[in-house]
This record gives sequence, structure tokens and C-alpha cells, in this order.
Amino acid sequence: MTVVTDPIADMLTRIRNAVAVGHERVSMPSSNVKVRIAQILVDEGFIDRYDVSEEGHRRELELVLRYGDRRRPVIEGIKRISRPGHRVYRGSRELPRVQGGIGVAVVSTSQGLLPDREARRRHLGGEVLCEVW
Repeated sequence: MTVVTDPIADMLTRIRNAVAVGHERVSMPSSNVKVRIAQILVDEGFIDRYDVSEEGHRRELELVLRYGDRRRPVIEGIKRISRPGHRVYRGSRELPRVQGGIGVAVVSTSQGLLPDREARRRHLGGEVLCEVW
């Protein structure tokens, strides 16, 4: 068992690596934040679905990745923005528009994790966790 200092970066790296080699599924240790990020990715159309399973006392999160024509991955890029050593906070008017609105930025707000469009609509700022396009 290894200790991960940045579980969100670990999740994003696992997704990036799985997409790079064409895997259909990727699994990782589960947490509430990771499940919420997975739900945002499903809602935004980047992954097909996710499942949380319990193996004894630990929970496992499995993502089913989405591919388009000729097995081209829907996720073209994924980037961690705010890190434990360098937090990035933005107001609702300063939230990034990822790839001109094609992508999504996941924002941690006072009302939970939200996609950038929803945070902007609710006039909420917060910590910009990652960008997916």
C-alpha cells in the first residue's frame, strides 16, 4: 500500500495513462471528492459511467472511459491546476473557459464541486481543481 500525497493528481494521471494506451476502464481507490469529479465527467460527456465497489474495508472507483469514431478518446487532455503546494482560487468572473468552452474546469465551491459553467451561473468562485478537454 502506497501513500499518495495528492489523490486528485493520482486520479487524473490514471485517467491520462489509461486513455493514452486505449483502456476501456480504469480503477483507483475511491473518495467522495473523486466520485464527485467522476460524476461531473459523466455529466459533461467525458466518460460513460463510474462504479464504486467495496472490497472489505476499502472502496474502489472504476471509470468506464468514452471513445468516439475509430476509438478516438473523448478526453484529449486533462490537467491538474490547483495543487497542495500551490492553490489556485478564482472568483466567478475569473473562472477559466477551457478550450473556448469545449472543456470543463472542476471548481471546489462553498456548494460543493461544480463544473465551471454551473459555478459561473451561480456566481460562485472557488478553488480550480482541474481542467478536462
